[in-house]
Amino acid sequence: MANASTLLRKENRFRRGKDQLTRVGVTAGGIFVLITLMLIFFYLLYVIVPIFSSVAVNPKQHLSLSVTSKTALLGVDDSNKIAYRFSHDGKVIFVDLHSPSPSATILKQQTIIKNPTAYAVSLPRDDMVAYATAQGQVKIVKPAFALTFSEANKHLQPSIQYPFGQTPLALAPAGETITQLAISGRDDRTIVVGKTATNQLYGLSLLLPENVVQRANGWQQQRFDITNTPAKIDDFQLTPDGKTLYVLSGSNLYLYKLTANTAFLRKIENIATGNSKPVSITLLSGANSLLITNSDNTISQWFEVVKQGKRQLISVRTFHFSASPLVKIVPEYYRKGFFAIQKDGTTSAYYTAERKVIYKDKVFTKVPTDIAISPKANLLVTLDNGQLQSYQVKNAHPDIGLSSLLQKVWYEGYAEPDYVWQSTSASDEFEPKLSLVPIVFGTLKAAVYSMFFAIPLALAGAIYTAYFMSNKVRRVIKPTVELMEALPTVILGFLAGVWLAPIVEQYLAGIALGIVLLPLAIIVVGWSWSMLPGQWRSRVPNGFHIALLIPVIIAVTYGCFGLSPWIETQFFNGDLQGYLNNHLGIGYDQRNALIVGIAMGFAVIPTIFTIAEDAIFSVPAHLTKGSLALGATQWQTLTKVVLLTASPGIFSAIMMGLGRAVGETMIVLMATGNTPVMDWNLLQGLRTLAATIAIEMPESEVGSSHYRVLFLAAFVLFVFTFVFNTIAEVVRQRLRAKYSSL
Repeated sequence: MANASTLLRKENRFRRGKDQLTRVGVTAGGIFVLITLMLIFFYLLYVIVPIFSSVAVNPKQHLSLSVTSKTALLGVDDSNKIAYRFSHDGKVIFVDLHSPSPSATILKQQTIIKNPTAYAVSLPRDDMVAYATAQGQVKIVKPAFALTFSEANKHLQPSIQYPFGQTPLALAPAGETITQLAISGRDDRTIVVGKTATNQLYGLSLLLPENVVQRANGWQQQRFDITNTPAKIDDFQLTPDGKTLYVLSGSNLYLYKLTANTAFLRKIENIATGNSKPVSITLLSGANSLLITNSDNTISQWFEVVKQGKRQLISVRTFHFSASPLVKIVPEYYRKGFFAIQKDGTTSAYYTAERKVIYKDKVFTKVPTDIAISPKANLLVTLDNGQLQSYQVKNAHPDIGLSSLLQKVWYEGYAEPDYVWQSTSASDEFEPKLSLVPIVFGTLKAAVYSMFFAIPLALAGAIYTAYFMSNKVRRVIKPTVELMEALPTVILGFLAGVWLAPIVEQYLAGIALGIVLLPLAIIVVGWSWSMLPGQWRSRVPNGFHIALLIPVIIAVTYGCFGLSPWIETQFFNGDLQGYLNNHLGIGYDQRNALIVGIAMGFAVIPTIFTIAEDAIFSVPAHLTKGSLALGATQWQTLTKVVLLTASPGIFSAIMMGLGRAVGETMIVLMATGNTPVMDWNLLQGLRTLAATIAIEMPESEVGSSHYRVLFLAAFVLFVFTFVFNTIAEVVRQRLRAKYSSL
């Protein structure tokens, strides 16, 4: 007995030790899961927060630079190491911005042309300067920087390039003096426009032939006259592509279309607003955005859009300033942003996709004569009275804000404000459009349509399996359905995109017919079965009734597919898709929300079925037997007792399925066209958060706005999952408390 008692105590101690170890392990595992979730949460925030950080402009370095003439162009190289200055009198100097002494170190200086009569600078990204001579000629130059290496260091060597040779090019007729210039250039096309003292405009086209053989002969020059010009010209500018010339005359803006050898007046627009009048024109980087400074101390952005088949110049937005007059506008090189400087030294930063000012401070006590911004938009350089001052600019993500992420934005070239996700393009002038609304909408659209497909099938199957089916059949059916969970979603997505999508496209009419006839056929079969004599119905073993329905489903499905070509021929002239598009305005994409709903619903069904079936099967038997004993039918017992008792589990099953659908990646990646459109049309594509992250994260630049917005999309997905799970748990607890007394 003593030995038995000792063994029992040892066994109890061993059991308690195992229980304690298990408890500690489970607790530690739960804590580590929570810590992991918190780390993911805070890491996402760590990457996201910088896009909402405030803009800052801080003084960096002050140098003395002896200059006598006025400045034509002030600029900075890509590395922010060298500043350059083209003067009115045709000279250029290069200055070391990192000079250790208070006096600026001049790296190179050169005379380009003597006694020019006018000058013009292109947009900063092209960095070309044109000088005009008294003989009606023009000389074009641009700064260049070559990187050389020594044994221990690398050096940046400045130089001057002559893209079209050092010989001046004829722009105006001999004897005509050019008083004002405009220049715009690209890799294979450069346009120069000059105004003479007689108010006549002349154009010079420089084209690089597409033919390789002809390119060997160099640039082709073509001079042309610009007619139908106004009597008074206040200002004129060329668009970056050199295809449009804007001429400001009073309140009117003249738009000229330029070709290789001609120019014709396309239209005249009155751009005055109220009592204000336009004063000057500034171009933004990109296609054709104009910043027009008005007499009422506002800046309005204009660009052309196509409406009703016609090109129209539209005032898109207006930026308002305080009483101090505007003095200078400094556009950025590659982004749709600019700095505006007022007479009292107040400096404001704007980005056209954002509706409000993103930075405003009194940076200068006295407005400098010349201001330039670096190509990376992280350095401002000013020159005033021989003092060269640089300012560090912290403005990495001006294109991202609550307006651009969550509200409609009127982008350049769009007919109206819209929610747009378009992160990349082949054009250097592309403006990223990173609205989260279309991809959030696509995520919800895919989830909703998949749940429409999955919930009826999964819950009906769970109810039948748990309540009506015999245990013998249930032990076969339930594991079979649960095995569907193991199917890789990439296989489902592949089959949906390659196999299912063409079938749906070919038999669209039959599938639409089947959506109506299949439920009706199931109802009719069920009603007919209930009307049969009881002795007949008793011959079919419990749980095998579904075998009677399978042939009906197969026959109806086969009939719908067989009738599909006949329906299209008889009612839609053989082209259902064309009819939907032409008569109802409903477009059709082969990989659409219907395909996603079927494929993703198929993937979600096992999740909902398993949890719901367990909840229904776990309803205590005494509740069911008690209800039946009191005279209730099986259907009444199911609806009034079983489903109510199991409702917490059923709701959890639905929410778990919804969470799975929201986070699904491969199916929506492969079974949709990944088009970020906002349309509930079942026959059009979509783009989800998860698919966007999977597609674009590998190609995004680390630290860029695009990169951080993708992390923001992941954060939104994380929040969605958290919210759905929280709602599911709250509702489940309330349902459990409500029906626990049954």
